[in-house]
Parts: sequence; C-alpha cells; structure tokens
Amino acid sequence: MKKIHSYAMLLFAGAFAMMSCSDDNESNPTLVQPTQFVLNDIAEAGGIIDLQKSQSVVLSWSQPVPYTDMNSPVVPTYTVQLSSTGSFNTEFDTNEEDNTGADYISLDETYSNGQNVAITAESIDKALIQLNGWEEGQVPETLALSVRVKAAVRDASFNEYYPIYSNVIGLSIIPYYMELKPADPEIWWLIGGDICDGSWGGEYATNVIPMQTIEGAEYDKKSGAGEIQWIGYLAGNGFKLRGSMDDNWATQWGQGSAFGSYVKNDGGSGDIKVPEAGIYTVSLNTATDVLSITKYNGTPAVFNGMAISGTFNDWGDTEMAPCHTYAGAENHDWYITYTFAAGDKMKVKQLGSWDYNKGGVFVTYSNGLYAYGVDGGADLSVPEAGKYLILFNDITGYIRLIKQ
Repeated sequence: MKKIHSYAMLLFAGAFAMMSCSDDNESNPTLVQPTQFVLNDIAEAGGIIDLQKSQSVVLSWSQPVPYTDMNSPVVPTYTVQLSSTGSFNTEFDTNEEDNTGADYISLDETYSNGQNVAITAESIDKALIQLNGWEEGQVPETLALSVRVKAAVRDASFNEYYPIYSNVIGLSIIPYYMELKPADPEIWWLIGGDICDGSWGGEYATNVIPMQTIEGAEYDKKSGAGEIQWIGYLAGNGFKLRGSMDDNWATQWGQGSAFGSYVKNDGGSGDIKVPEAGIYTVSLNTATDVLSITKYNGTPAVFNGMAISGTFNDWGDTEMAPCHTYAGAENHDWYITYTFAAGDKMKVKQLGSWDYNKGGVFVTYSNGLYAYGVDGGADLSVPEAGKYLILFNDITGYIRLIKQ
C-alpha cells in the first residue's frame, strides 16, 4: 500500500471542518484549485544517470499555491510519476491484468514536501519494467525519461481533492533489467475485544495479530490478492479487520445491520460480534472482497504453553507467550521475539513435550518467512541472521517470522 502521511490528512480534516462551518462566517478558508506548481530541473552528472550504478535521483519542487483562499496550512500529498514516451494519458494500474495503452506510472512512495526528495534508482527502474513489460534483453541502452509530480489533498478515506500536476522535466537514464518478484500476499489484521489483550491497541502480537495465508492458495502476482484466514476463539466481545495499521482506519471490515452482514471501509460500521462463543474460521478473499465467519468443525486441544526449540538452545524449550490474554480468552496463538544466527534450525513444540511439534519448510517473502507446520516435520532453517517476531497458531500449525 502506498504510504500516507496521517498529519497531512489531519490538517486537511481541520481545514475541511473550518470550511463546513456556518455560511455567514466569512473568515473561514475555502479549498481552491492551485495554479502554481513547479518541478525544478536537475543537473545530471555526465549528462546521463546510470540507474544500476546510482543510489538515488534527487528532486525538488515548489508547494502548490494556493490550496485555500486564505493560505491556511493544508499539506498536500505528492506522488512522482514517470513516462518513457513523454505522454501522461493513461496510468498503469498494478491491480489490473491488462495495462495495454498505459503510458505512465506512479511510484509507490508518497511525500509531504518537495525539498531534496531522494527517489531510489531501484524504484525508478522497477517502475519502468512494470510499465513497459520489458523482458531480459529488451531493456533499451538509454532512455529519455519524462518526470512530473502530482499534488493532491487526501482525506482519511484516500479521497483526493484538487489535484494538480507539475511541469514535466526530462532525464537521460540508463535502465537495467531486474527480475520482478511476485507481490507478497495481502495480509489483513485482527483487532478488538476478542483479539489479544482486547485493548484495540496497535502493538503486534499483544494487541493485534495478522491473518494467515492458506497452503495451496494462489495469490495474484501483481497485487497479492487472494484468500487468507484465521482460526481461533471468539467470545463475542467484538472485533474488526484492518488492512493496514498505519492508514488511520481507512481500510477496514466491520459489521453491518447484523452478524453475517459485513461492510468494507465504512467508518460507521459496528464491531463484528459472534452470536455465541466458540472456535471460528475467519476467511477473507481480498480479490473478491468476500468476508465469511463460520463455526469451526472440531474441538482443538488447548495447550498450557508453546516453545521454540532448535540448534540455538540445544533443542531445549524457549517459552512463547500467549497472544490472547483478555478475560475469558481461550488462546491458540503464541508469540516470541528471538534473535537467530543465519542457518539456525528450529521447530515449534508443546512446552515440556515433543508429543506435539511442528516443522516444515519456510517460504520467503519480503516481509518475512512463512511455514505451514507439519507434525514431526523437518527442521526449519532460518536463512538470514536477525531479530524476528515469531507467531504460531496451534490449530492450523501456521508459523510466521516477521523480521524486526
């Protein structure tokens, strides 16, 4: 997801609130369409930029003037856009299968000011490969790249107001071929009175937990959309799903008129409350926007403790902590933060016993490692040294390592 600066939305919200006051208060500012917005030319070292040998390209631009009739402090969101043809007619959409005719692309990163903004050379090259669909051997030796910047005021629901585009500047670049990795599966987060400590806070594992990918499921290579799930105990205290923990609740699933009726991105939706306490499967298909919550068929074991075990502790027990600690919770999710050396072997097991243990093979994504735990399975090998948050669900056997 694109990064949105929350303070910009707050400033806009304040301006919008002032704008919506009584009509007879002539001192209230009003949003107006900006007319001035300049992207500065840059000096190219040697006249050409080799993207493979460069760290970044530094851009600067002026703030659009005005955004209110009284020049009140409204901070727009800036997006850098690229074209390899000089035309900006049809934007490339990463969620579309067919982008035939697209002639420009927006970079994922957004910015809150235009002073000495460093755009990584890698992100420029990646965007051009996406836009043009270059295969190995098809990348041109040099390219005349056109660059512009879009500015718009965004509210908490990502609606844009009064967009304006800068002038276009030209850069001479040397692109290179890179293998584009498939997008990580799109993961949503569970939060609320039925989740973790029930506090609705933002700390991973103690306040919120991620949903899980499903073994054998397919995820869109461009968007990461597909089916994800979580299986665990719900007491009826209420919960919601969040698409991101830093988007000010812009992406969320809540309850509509009654249990079984769910609504997406509705800030007025209610908490999802199951009719009776028990083990449930929460399933969300992010490709089709279908959410289902059904009773789980089975009675999973309730464990007093879980541990990680491996070469790092001589195959002893390093105890994990329960995620769900609210009053009346039945916990089936566990976590621990641990620092591994590269090549460490590990499993997740019942505390004090090997009767229940999970191993397998890690799948690597940019945001960490996943494994679908197998009873008595192979030792899991940690490929890269570092500090990880380890999450484990004892019903599904799903293991996730998030690098800190």
